[in-house]
Amino acid sequence: MKRVLAALLLFAGPVNAQVSSTAAPVANSSGSVTNQSVQVVPSSTFSSVINGVSCQGASLTINPFLSSTTGWSDPYERFYNEPVYDTIDLVGAFDPEGNPVPDGRPDNPGSVLFHKPVRTGQKTNFSVNGGITAQISIPLDRSHIRTCRRAAEKQVELMEASLADKRLNYEIARLRNCADLMKEGVMFHPKSPYSKICADVILVNPPGVLPPHTHSIPTSSKTAETSDAAKPTQQQPSSPASP
Repeated sequence: MKRVLAALLLFAGPVNAQVSSTAAPVANSSGSVTNQSVQVVPSSTFSSVINGVSCQGASLTINPFLSSTTGWSDPYERFYNEPVYDTIDLVGAFDPEGNPVPDGRPDNPGSVLFHKPVRTGQKTNFSVNGGITAQISIPLDRSHIRTCRRAAEKQVELMEASLADKRLNYEIARLRNCADLMKEGVMFHPKSPYSKICADVILVNPPGVLPPHTHSIPTSSKTAETSDAAKPTQQQPSSPASP
């Protein structure tokens, strides 16, 4: 209730206005202010897709920016002429003795004595603003992220195993084809760029199979003399028995 009465007294109170005819200089200033803002728009977190498994992770986004503004006034005026009026007040009233005295009004109202140059202060404004905005996005469901990462690791292991199997099939096929060609006597020229395909393939004898081979029988001088002496002994006929 006291606040209501105070508000009524404030609005109902008399207003005293003071009127003065004294001329006072007035200074006016003008300017312009440009407000610039940089908006950071939230984006989706980083996600990786591995064979159909999509996992999100934390991401850091850094955006540098550079902006500039230019402001000017048109028409451009460095100075303007301000008129200086005649404010002399010497006559217009009389004192009790009949002498002229000032009456508070200029004797020559509106009379311009001269023009005073006044600087406007206009200028071209140019500003360059730069900076960097950073944004960090972190997923909140950590259990889902861990499960997704384990699934992604399993998918990577399956892909590596599949790649190893295909690599093994390729190497075995290369080994078999190169061996068959070597058996047939067909090979790449050593200077051919494709000679490296079978460069590490070696053709060996299968286990349990004897390859074609020859043996040399060593002989000595004693063995040769014995064989030569035995030949005429065997050719001589036996002598008849004596009577």
